[in-house]
Amino acid sequence: MKRQAWILFKNQKAGLLTEETDHYLFSYDPDYLQTPGAQPISLTMPLRTQPYKDRQLHSFFDGLIPEGWLLDVATNNWKVKPRDRMGLLLVACVDCIGAVSVEDCSVPS
Repeated sequence: MKRQAWILFKNQKAGLLTEETDHYLFSYDPDYLQTPGAQPISLTMPLRTQPYKDRQLHSFFDGLIPEGWLLDVATNNWKVKPRDRMGLLLVACVDCIGAVSVEDCSVPS
């Protein structure tokens, strides 16, 4: 299964995060980029049409994942391994504190 997530900014679909075999891609949604007053989801990921590609989960998204005892709760309750960063993002960051949230839209491959 190809794991993907809509990244929402203030409940609006801002972009799509995709886990590939050996890298991660984040692309801003073209409609979001055309929205008047559109804001980047992070200062480290300014608005642009080109995707952001990294071998690891982008630092911004990794920073949304809980740490410490909250990470233990997430891994125990959802049976997700602590090293499965995309899995943790998909289950634990649906309702984040702040303007960004994550919506699983994974598709069977």
